[in-house]
Amino acid sequence: MNTELDNYSHKRFNILTGEWILVSPHRAKRPWQGQNETVNNEKRPSYDENCYLCPGNTRINGEINPDYKDVYIFTNDFASLQSDSPDFEVNDGLLMAKSEKGICKVICFSPDHSKSLADMEPIDIKKVVNAWQKEYKELGANELINYVQIFENKGAVMGCSNPHPHGQIWSQSTLPNEVVKKNTQQLNYYKKNGTSILGDYLTQELDKKERIIFENDAFVVLVPFWAVWPFEAMIVPKTHQINILELNDTEAFLYAEAISKLTKAYDKIFNTSFPYSSGIHQAPTNGEDNNHWHWHMSFYPPLLRSATVKKFMVGYEMFGSPQRDITAEKAAKMIRDLV
Repeated sequence: MNTELDNYSHKRFNILTGEWILVSPHRAKRPWQGQNETVNNEKRPSYDENCYLCPGNTRINGEINPDYKDVYIFTNDFASLQSDSPDFEVNDGLLMAKSEKGICKVICFSPDHSKSLADMEPIDIKKVVNAWQKEYKELGANELINYVQIFENKGAVMGCSNPHPHGQIWSQSTLPNEVVKKNTQQLNYYKKNGTSILGDYLTQELDKKERIIFENDAFVVLVPFWAVWPFEAMIVPKTHQINILELNDTEAFLYAEAISKLTKAYDKIFNTSFPYSSGIHQAPTNGEDNNHWHWHMSFYPPLLRSATVKKFMVGYEMFGSPQRDITAEKAAKMIRDLV
């Protein structure tokens, strides 16, 4: 890698969104006198009688959770999207609005309140992967749904309101903004080259090995060249797959292993339960030919220098473009050394 990228400000291009990010490696040396987050490393019990996600407990709507033993999924009691929303449209000059329908679900990864994905074994994470596959297939088959977004917010600093290991699935009738960007970029590349842009990118990364964190027979875990968040990472299948339904049983386990390796390494960086938002981007379920898609899972952790110092997206990042101090290569090495 050009050593100038390690020492001087520059921009990097995100091939998936068509946007640029500013990188300022020299700023990592500046002293920090800003806000420090409160870190809670208190050991949680395996069962919390006050947790509305624990087995056997009553949720706010009066429903009682079953005594589940592994993965449990239910329709979100406070869903952001409504399946019964009426069709309507506002088109008043520059004032435009459209109705949006959808289905939102909560997925509990484990009945054990004390765990996170980093504490679970790959064989148990595979059950989560299989549940994601089932929900993607069933929700995507609904004529109302054209996109299924699977994601997890981990940690209070990411706005997670309950520490019980869980994620969410929001499915909706239109494609959300980030998906539209990635759909466009991947489609344009596929039309021009006849290959997957992520597949070709992966070939280049595996050759250079500068940002690779971990790989097995089916997956690569890396810090993308254009990463925005300090310890951002991406899990990418080595073969061109448009969605997680293409995973066979062995690949589903290897995907679970990749998740396990990354999340365990995250927790070692600052010796804390590492917060992040993660999400799977994959082909829309709109019935179109989406062979240009190459599905992937991204992790966006906010911590910057320690367990208490986080990255804020403010100022220039709000009015100009995203910016980072630590380079993708340095971050990749730090994580890789902990895998």
